[in-house]
Amino acid sequence: MSAVTGLTFGGKTWTPEFAQEIDKDKCIGCGRCYKACGYNVLTLKALDEEGEFVDDEDDDEIERKVMVVANKDNCIGCKACSRICPKNCYTHAALNN
Repeated sequence: MSAVTGLTFGGKTWTPEFAQEIDKDKCIGCGRCYKACGYNVLTLKALDEEGEFVDDEDDDEIERKVMVVANKDNCIGCKACSRICPKNCYTHAALNN
């Protein structure tokens, strides 16, 4: 099996790498990646003091918010999110046929 590849405007081979997950322990919730992504892939989620995700955003136990990959199917593999991330939180993978 070979990876899916494309061409840049200049004719160079390009292999997209799709966002798989974000390390919640490294993420500071700054939102830079959210602003860089134009495909609605990411969203902020709340964490409690134990580092567990909290479903109720109004919960008093919220310690902080971190970015998560919410819509993997929307990712185009450009890696703009990880290039802008100051904490190197992202894991990406190429799509194999």
